[in-house]
Amino acid sequence: VREETRRAPAVWAVRGAVINATLIAILAALVVVSLLSGRVWLSASEVFSGLFSADAQLASLIVTELRLPRTILAIAVGATLGICGAVLQGLTRNPLAEPGLLGVSAGASLGASIAIYFGMAAYTTAAIPTFGLAGAMGAMALTFVLGRGGGTLSLVLAGMAVTGFMFALIQLALNVAPSVQAAYEIMTWLMGSLADRSWDHVVLVAPFIVAGCAMMAFTGRSLDALSLGEMQAESLGVDLHRLRFIALLGTAMAVGAATSVTGTVPFIGLVGPHLVRPFVGYQPSRILLPAALAGAVLLLGADIATRLIRFGPEMKLGVFTALLGTPFFFWLVVRLRRTSP
Repeated sequence: VREETRRAPAVWAVRGAVINATLIAILAALVVVSLLSGRVWLSASEVFSGLFSADAQLASLIVTELRLPRTILAIAVGATLGICGAVLQGLTRNPLAEPGLLGVSAGASLGASIAIYFGMAAYTTAAIPTFGLAGAMGAMALTFVLGRGGGTLSLVLAGMAVTGFMFALIQLALNVAPSVQAAYEIMTWLMGSLADRSWDHVVLVAPFIVAGCAMMAFTGRSLDALSLGEMQAESLGVDLHRLRFIALLGTAMAVGAATSVTGTVPFIGLVGPHLVRPFVGYQPSRILLPAALAGAVLLLGADIATRLIRFGPEMKLGVFTALLGTPFFFWLVVRLRRTSP
């Protein structure tokens, strides 16, 4: 028994390395498919010349100005949702936790809706992401103020209250929209999409995503201690207030930036950690990197699918992930009900 106990960390480390390498290989293949696929299919030679040639040909413009930034955003947003979902599941010790739990996604959606409502998106492409980031930060601050000092449960309840309030304001904006066009644009944005995203969007949100994910990455050891219980974690020197603040701020920065560009993309942050957890063990620190890679694979694969599935207008990314994620959510609820005492 002692020998197996000593060998267990090494076994999980090997399995983690294998699953990470597998996910990276799948992600690389999806990147190639993403650059090839779309309304106009390109050959591998056209993609290669488009990436490394300075000629302003149609193939080069399609690859460098449309598909490459879209692919990079899909990877960044998917990785963000995956790692933030893993951190929040470890922080709350709730397997159903996901990045929208603390009101950040709803705040970003409200900020973007305000930009569309007042017509600011017509002046600059940065208006919607900028207002989305501001909304995410505002929602984070409100959640932290309401849930401060009350423990994890208080933080979750505060996030649920903020989420409800933000969505009520979004519905109010739809109800009193100055025109049918404004209401349609808000609804379209809320359904989530990576279509027509450019390098401006990548440059705008990349610093926030990188900073937020870096903060998430440094919570691993504290989450490992927290899995033993709050009292045990504090006895091991973990500052729970600091941990919650870092997790909340990192989520607000990363998920807020991601949502401000893509709109609402559900279930990626919930599904990603659960897909890799059986392969890497249930220690929270081991799940962070595989969850990020799984989130990137899921979102990039979903984005490719929205381009390939044709029955009219391009299917919205949030709609597609919801259709795939809902059955998984049902399965997870049933599984938890069967395994709970």
